[in-house]
Amino acid sequence: MKKTPLLILVSCVMIFAVSCANLVTVGKPSPTLTKIQERKAVIVGTAANMPPLNMMTKKGVPAGLDVDLAQAIAGAMGVELKLVTKNFADLLPALEKGEVDMVISGMTITPDRNLKVAFAGPYHITGKSYLTKAAAIAKITNPKELNSAKFHFTALAGSTSEQLVKELMPLAKYTPVDKYDDGVALVLADKVDAMVSDYHACIVAAVRNPKAGLITVISRFTYEPLGIALPAGDSHLLNWMDNFIGIMSESGGLEAMKLKWIENPNWITELP
Repeated sequence: MKKTPLLILVSCVMIFAVSCANLVTVGKPSPTLTKIQERKAVIVGTAANMPPLNMMTKKGVPAGLDVDLAQAIAGAMGVELKLVTKNFADLLPALEKGEVDMVISGMTITPDRNLKVAFAGPYHITGKSYLTKAAAIAKITNPKELNSAKFHFTALAGSTSEQLVKELMPLAKYTPVDKYDDGVALVLADKVDAMVSDYHACIVAAVRNPKAGLITVISRFTYEPLGIALPAGDSHLLNWMDNFIGIMSESGGLEAMKLKWIENPNWITELP
């Protein structure tokens, strides 16, 4: 929907007012922002294997919604973007050790994670689904109905998908994987009954394998707010990032990124 000049003006005034209010809570200058400015580069951790949020193209170039968002952050800071790819489970430990300045990798904001690091956002809302060949499993909308020893599931190690399987399906057999592609391969080879993951990833897998008989539940059965993970205790950086996400949201920048990566599937041909 096209915004009128008056609406845009009102939005900018509101964003500025919120920014000024948040500045009251900022104490010392951000040590992270200081490092970023001194090195003239922001180091962002991502898994680069979670399409359409983050992935590697055939040419070995990182791409996706998270990558575009990271690039926009670097541009707003006036520095270069340096992406560091790690297995999803290793991203938060890398942030806590100071190996990366932030993590943007389809990471759900959870109370447990928030005890260790700060989160800005959410910048996108998603939910869990499952990828399977079994029509009977695809019809199930309540994950508790899958809590049976006759089922075998896979999910990304260290993810909220893994947590969901362990908490709601403890009787089922479970095999963790480090990458979505590995989980999809297990489903394709009939080594597991289903992969539990972000519903965008399930849809992408089904589209990429049109003749494999893959089925996915499109309706989300969990609420997953995705956030940018930041070092704990850095109120200035958190303030900056919250304001940045607010501006991107109100200006239509985030919406444009989501249309590009979530609504338009043309990028799938660029995957290996």
